[in-house]
Amino acid sequence: MGRIKLQSGIKVIEEEPEECGTSESYRATIVCMINAEAGTVLAVMRRNVRWGVHYMSGDDQLEDSLIQSLKTLRKQIFSWQNPWHTINPALYLQPFLDVIRSDETGAPITGVALLSVYKILTLDVIDENTVNVEDAMQSVVDAVTGCRFEVTDPASEEVVLMRILQVLLACMKSKASVMLSNQHVCILVNTCFRIVHQAGSKSELLQRISRHTMHELIRFIFSHLPDVENTNQALVDGVATVKQESGGLGNDYALGSTQMENGNCNSELGGQASSVRFGSDASTGLAAIEENAIEENAIGAGRGKDALPFDLHLMTLPYGVPCMVEIFHFLCSLLNVAEHIGKGPRSNTIAFYEDVPLFALGLINSAIELGGPSIHCQPRLLSLIQDELFSNLMQFDLSTSPLILSMVCSIALNLYHHLRTELKLQLEAFFSFVILRLAQSRYGASYQQQEVAMEALVDFCRQKTFMVEMYANLDCDMTCNNVFEDLINLLSKSAIPMDCPLSSMHVLALDGLIAVIQGIVGRIGNGSDGSEPAPVNIDEYTSFWTAKCDSYSDPNQWVPFIRQRKHIKRRLMVGADHFNRDPKKGLEFLQGTHLLPEKLNPQSVACFLRYTSGLDKNLIGDFLGSHDEFSIQVLHEFAQTFDFEDMSLDNALRLLLETFRLPGESQKIQRVLEAFSERYYEQSPQVLANKDAALLLSYSLILLNTDRHNAQVKKKMTEEDFIRNNRRINGGNDLPREFLSELYHSICKNEIRTTPEQGFGIPEMTPSRWIDLMHKSKRTAPFILSDSRADLDHDMFAIMSGPTVDAISVVFDHAELEDIYQTCIDGYLALAKISACHHLVDVLDAVVVSLCKFTTLLNPSSVEESVLAFGDDARAMMATVTVFTIANRYGDYIRTGWRNILDCVLRLYKLGLLPARVASDATEESELSADPVHGKTISNSLPSVHMQSMETPRRYTGLMGRFSQFLALDIEEPRSQPTEQLAAHQRTLQTIQECHVGSIFTESKFLQAESLWELAQALILAAGHPQKGNSLPEDEDTAVICLELLITITLNNRDRILLLWQGVYEHIANIVQSTVMPCSLVEKAVFGLLRICQRLLPYKENLADELLRSLQLVLKLDARVADAYCEQITQEVGRLVKANAAHIRSLMGWRTITSLLSITARHPDAAEAGFDALFFIMCDGSHLLPANYVLCVDAARQFAESRVGQAERSVCAVDLMGDSVSCLVRWSQDAKEAMGEEESAKLSEDIGEMWLRLVQGLRKVCLDQREEVRNRSLLSLQKCLTGVDGIKLPHDLWLQCFDLVIFTMLDDLHEIAQGHQSNYRNMEGTLVIAVKLLSKVFLQLLPEIAQLTTFCKLWVGVLSRMEKYLKVKVKGKKNEILQETVPELLKNTLLVMKSWGVLVQRSASGGDSLWELTWVHVNSIAPSLQAEVFPDQGQEQSLHKLDETGCVPSNEPVHAECAAGTGG
Repeated sequence: MGRIKLQSGIKVIEEEPEECGTSESYRATIVCMINAEAGTVLAVMRRNVRWGVHYMSGDDQLEDSLIQSLKTLRKQIFSWQNPWHTINPALYLQPFLDVIRSDETGAPITGVALLSVYKILTLDVIDENTVNVEDAMQSVVDAVTGCRFEVTDPASEEVVLMRILQVLLACMKSKASVMLSNQHVCILVNTCFRIVHQAGSKSELLQRISRHTMHELIRFIFSHLPDVENTNQALVDGVATVKQESGGLGNDYALGSTQMENGNCNSELGGQASSVRFGSDASTGLAAIEENAIEENAIGAGRGKDALPFDLHLMTLPYGVPCMVEIFHFLCSLLNVAEHIGKGPRSNTIAFYEDVPLFALGLINSAIELGGPSIHCQPRLLSLIQDELFSNLMQFDLSTSPLILSMVCSIALNLYHHLRTELKLQLEAFFSFVILRLAQSRYGASYQQQEVAMEALVDFCRQKTFMVEMYANLDCDMTCNNVFEDLINLLSKSAIPMDCPLSSMHVLALDGLIAVIQGIVGRIGNGSDGSEPAPVNIDEYTSFWTAKCDSYSDPNQWVPFIRQRKHIKRRLMVGADHFNRDPKKGLEFLQGTHLLPEKLNPQSVACFLRYTSGLDKNLIGDFLGSHDEFSIQVLHEFAQTFDFEDMSLDNALRLLLETFRLPGESQKIQRVLEAFSERYYEQSPQVLANKDAALLLSYSLILLNTDRHNAQVKKKMTEEDFIRNNRRINGGNDLPREFLSELYHSICKNEIRTTPEQGFGIPEMTPSRWIDLMHKSKRTAPFILSDSRADLDHDMFAIMSGPTVDAISVVFDHAELEDIYQTCIDGYLALAKISACHHLVDVLDAVVVSLCKFTTLLNPSSVEESVLAFGDDARAMMATVTVFTIANRYGDYIRTGWRNILDCVLRLYKLGLLPARVASDATEESELSADPVHGKTISNSLPSVHMQSMETPRRYTGLMGRFSQFLALDIEEPRSQPTEQLAAHQRTLQTIQECHVGSIFTESKFLQAESLWELAQALILAAGHPQKGNSLPEDEDTAVICLELLITITLNNRDRILLLWQGVYEHIANIVQSTVMPCSLVEKAVFGLLRICQRLLPYKENLADELLRSLQLVLKLDARVADAYCEQITQEVGRLVKANAAHIRSLMGWRTITSLLSITARHPDAAEAGFDALFFIMCDGSHLLPANYVLCVDAARQFAESRVGQAERSVCAVDLMGDSVSCLVRWSQDAKEAMGEEESAKLSEDIGEMWLRLVQGLRKVCLDQREEVRNRSLLSLQKCLTGVDGIKLPHDLWLQCFDLVIFTMLDDLHEIAQGHQSNYRNMEGTLVIAVKLLSKVFLQLLPEIAQLTTFCKLWVGVLSRMEKYLKVKVKGKKNEILQETVPELLKNTLLVMKSWGVLVQRSASGGDSLWELTWVHVNSIAPSLQAEVFPDQGQEQSLHKLDETGCVPSNEPVHAECAAGTGG
């Protein structure tokens, strides 16, 4: 059946006057309409003989007064000429109202009259400007609510009732309704409710219309609340002290003020209330409300007499807040179902239990929706909501129907939106005692109840500020429950299916969690920089239980305040755990953490015992009952924390004993009850004479409680026994019998639990708890309104992240629908974003680990199966894309999660799905490209995975090869493959492309340092630790790709190389030193190391030595490995040198480079590249430095001595050595010009050592078997010995050079020549060059060394070598050239010595060793030389003698001859 739309008809009528052209025509229209309505009523009345004529005594025929008044109206109405608003409405309304009031009219007549009134009201001819409008409107209400008619049939009766409802609604919607008084509005609603009540036994149509009308009335009345905010100040000021629980209205307008019985309606507005019966007895729905229930719940019933005069005055004023208060109070009372069940024999308990509260809740919800924030300004309405409404909402427990529960939750949501600042503790109670109990099956809730509660909770979670405000106001309040944590735990547990399939309940709970997460995401960046908040430290004890924030509206003040409160609350929980194990140690712990003062005081300990949750209540009872003085003081302070005002003695006792277990010893019980009695009497002295009376009565209640509820007590105490036992305890007088009787029945119905519930379960809301809550609400801190700031999100997310990740993971695992998959993915992404914003790396790692499980990439299976399964698994593809999306977006905050991500990357690699250049270093330089001049191209490919591709039998190797395979998947598919497989492959390809795997590594330069280090460590760990001589192919493939990626991130992070270098170096060293055979892994390790050095040397000069030292690993390669890659290694070293020679400055660095080049000298493939690099260094001395000179010379000697390749390379190496002496000369000259004397001397000494190493190197090459090399070496040696005029070499160095270089070289060559070695060709020419070198060097140095004391020894050495060379036999015979050359050289030498005065006979009598030794050797070489050089030896002797006598001999032309000889 449909619901009749009354309002639409009303609007049509309302618009009719607007269509009138002029006021005159408008008035004529109204007149005609009223006339027509009067005629209609008359016509209906005339149909009944009763109303035709009325016979009076005397046979006079007179008309009835009702008919007469209608006729009079029709007669007069056309004569009214005044403006319509000046006409008294009573003139045209009263005839109709008289008909309605008459108890002689039947239902049809009354119905027509009501319809006429309805039409007049809907025309809006009556408004607030109409004359006498107030009386007129009140007359209409009085007449309609006092309607009297005879019932002829049920149908006509229902029509009348519908007409009444129409008129009542029209009265409220009329423009003149503002003139109705509070009293008449209450009567109007009262009447409507009566009809609703009676409609339970009528037709469905009447039931629906009556309920709809009631809703419309409530909506219209409370929609007026915002307009009357400022018009009821007298009510606010005058009624502030009136108790809200009692009424304020008299019975004059009470809901039971009209009697309708047996179809007759007899108005008794001035009398007392009576019952209502429309027709037959009610059997269902609201009709189950019996007389007592209606009377007790009547609007305005039950008010106190003292308030009556004041309230009556308010009720006569135009309607506003007073009537709203009364109506709302009445609606709240309808929720108190316990008072209405079973009150009469005809009551339908089940129907009432659902129908009445559901109807009342709907009305209350409408009132709150329309009243909204305006209720803030109305203390009496607000008080009703805070106390009466919420206390009734609390009673809807596990026996509540889902319909009622749903409406209760809707009301709570509306109240949260509009009034949450005034309902802090009420909201806490609602979630703690209703939602948390009904949403869990362990408390006995049905599935439907759980679903409704969960839906309501999710609705709350979707409010962006809800969870923040719960956390800030409740979780951070030490006296409140952790509602935020409880709700999050509830949602997370409810989202996880336990041994059952995934249901809508699980998905709903997950939606709630994700809604909270999305709320945090929406606040990212608002008021918080994302960093972890500063830790809270408590350095000293303060009385924090009563501390208040300076400003609860300024986040800069309340945020740190409540964060400190939350920290204290957590520490108190830890202290509670210690206390439960050992009370004494628990208090000591709290003192140590500054949560209790160093010197304990009773008040602080009492607050700890009273407000800290989780304490063992047995221990609290024992502590409070102890006999020591401190415990007694704590007990009294503990009692002072309770507010027993307006609380009955039994409820006060219940509240006390809920906080601890009453000790068993009588003395402890007495101490506890004494403290309780003292506190109770202090706050509630109304009945009790003194505290002793309270103590005795408390004892009596404990005894009664034990008697009534102990199964072992067979004979129970009666009410009379209880009253008798408590005689004369009230200061010698008796307590009122009613008072004791009430206590007795309260104890009998509701046991006082002396053993309260332990732990963290959810207790039931009791009256004592509710009264305590109301008292507590007066003292609690103000409600903190949250905005879009993210100040608390870090703390909240840290609490909820773990359960949320677990819940999403389980739902994702059990889900089968893609929309649920997407919900989970959205949750994962939101978790990742928040984790990154708030730097919660552990949470982000957990998200990554959770997601990686669903990629299926870690499942061991064949390649074909994996690729197909992956392409057919939407969950796996979504998880894979999400994992790599998180890695690319939030990699800064991933730590251990990199390992799982790399496992997925490696699996993609093994499946052949890794895109090309995933390991690229993202630079414009090509990867180890081929050099067009030297050597072969170095492969940069990755090793092939040993697998058979199901797409093609061809095997692909390397990254580019794999990319070709990757692209070939969609162009080379065999025709025989099913369409499903092709589609699966296409999905796989698209998914991998969306992952952007390579960006993780190529963009690693943007990662934070710690994350980058973790990524590198994960790569090293994934690569494994190779064991010497043992590398499996599969392991090698993994190690290779990991190494490539490691090198990639190293090259991309050159600015942070110090962070990575140690780990990278150790990993490469481990590979190099453990590999004994050539393989791809060691190849990548060596060349990767060289690439790192090439790229980083120009940018990291401070790390140059470290980088170059790492290249020594190449020298440690196994011989077989080194031989396999020697050419490529040398090429790379050459590139490194050419690109970075200017950046290599240290001795150690050059030693490494030259060592690498030197070992290539004898390698047939690598020698050319090695020498090319060396030539680059030494050519023109452009890159020769004091630091590398000796090393380069030694390396050049290695190439000079090498027999690999053509001799030209050795000759070129020798030339490099010889030409390098010019660098020594240049450095020496530069030192003299630019340095101080001391520095110059030091450098000169170093240059001398370098020169000596140079000539020593050349000396070795002079012994080469190849003639051209040997001879070129001798010439270069001569150049180095004679071309050092610019260098000041010390005499000792020259003597050392003769001994170690020249003489040794001559001796070695002489030995070779004498040895008849066939490998040495044309030794004669070499010997000639050598002996000439000896002579030339000796003569050049003669002026400097002639004065040395060791000159004689040196000279003898020269002579002995000449003698040897003269007598040498090459291949068994003397050489003619030597026979000619040696004497000639000797002669020239002697002449020069003679000219310089070096070789002269000092004494004719002998003893001149130089002279004598010279001729001893000369004569053995060429006896005639003495005569040629000294032609007249005798003459010289005589001259010598003359010289001894003092005669001066004449000069002979010897010098000219010597000069000529020297020149020859």
